[in-house]
Amino acid sequence: MKKINPLTRDPRPMSNTVILPAAGAKTLADIDPTLDLSAEIDRLRKEKNAIILAHYYQDGEIQDLADYVGDSLDLSRKAAATDADMIVFSGVRFMAEVAKILSPQKTVVIPDAEAGCSLEDSCQPGPFKAWRDAHPGHISLTYINCSAEVKALSDIIVTSSSAEHIVNQLPKDQPILFAPDRHLGAYIKRKTGREDMVLWPGTCIVHEQFSAREITRLKSQHPGALVAAHPECPEGILQVADHIGSTSQILKFVHDSPAREFIVATEQHIIHQMQKDAPGKIFLAAPGADGGCNCASCPFMALNTLEKMYLAMINEAPRIEMPEELRLRALKPLERMLELAPIKKPEQNAA
Repeated sequence: MKKINPLTRDPRPMSNTVILPAAGAKTLADIDPTLDLSAEIDRLRKEKNAIILAHYYQDGEIQDLADYVGDSLDLSRKAAATDADMIVFSGVRFMAEVAKILSPQKTVVIPDAEAGCSLEDSCQPGPFKAWRDAHPGHISLTYINCSAEVKALSDIIVTSSSAEHIVNQLPKDQPILFAPDRHLGAYIKRKTGREDMVLWPGTCIVHEQFSAREITRLKSQHPGALVAAHPECPEGILQVADHIGSTSQILKFVHDSPAREFIVATEQHIIHQMQKDAPGKIFLAAPGADGGCNCASCPFMALNTLEKMYLAMINEAPRIEMPEELRLRALKPLERMLELAPIKKPEQNAA
């Protein structure tokens, strides 16, 4: 029987790792509208020895308040390297789960328990296990955008920046299962020439909505603009891109490129960091099919606000907790990824 999210009655399952605020906890209605939220969050950060993490897809005011801004795995590794007692992860649930997996001794809270991910929602543990069981000779490479339970059922976790490198290290005759993003999987399959790669049919609701026709039309209006796209985009978008890469790779590309204008085919809040890093350049959010939709905004990421962050720090919930047995099983494929695609030790400077 499907578990119902108690906050919304939404049939999407609430992760078993999320502990909701206790009865009597402070709510949005308890916040004084005259309260200086930034100052209060900063006070709580010191009082609770907390570190605030914000993904590139968060609103600009949250990014500016964070100790670190970055990709999900990079943020979790940076937090693990600190002596903080509390991690406040402003992103989505699976990111906070990774932080807990890497920092089991720290308290990990998220602003909104409903901040999920369409890729995680598309790939639930039961169906994923059945899929694995149906392909007994295959090795399971699973994109980090999945639940702790699915990670625990996987052989190797990959990121958008490490997936190609890891696939190229596997024997050429090794059949592969790739989940949950079919567009990223198809991109890696094309790049590596691996024919025996079975793809889970999940997609990101943000990257799925971009239109190659509208991007081409926008490019004709800005002939000097380069298109930077995330590999979660459909193949048609990638075919018109000048650069394909993870969020951090896209940021490096626009910083290093001599071009002045860029069309950005990923979640549009990354443009906040681009504008800070390269204020003399122009960044345009890639359009959707109607040419003017707000499809470049993730509705899950948008659930996080300063008010909810403040409450999470006060209530120490919503909080990520998981059985040690699950944590250790989920940690194993993450460690396997780092063995196959070593990442340099995180630098301890705020983004």
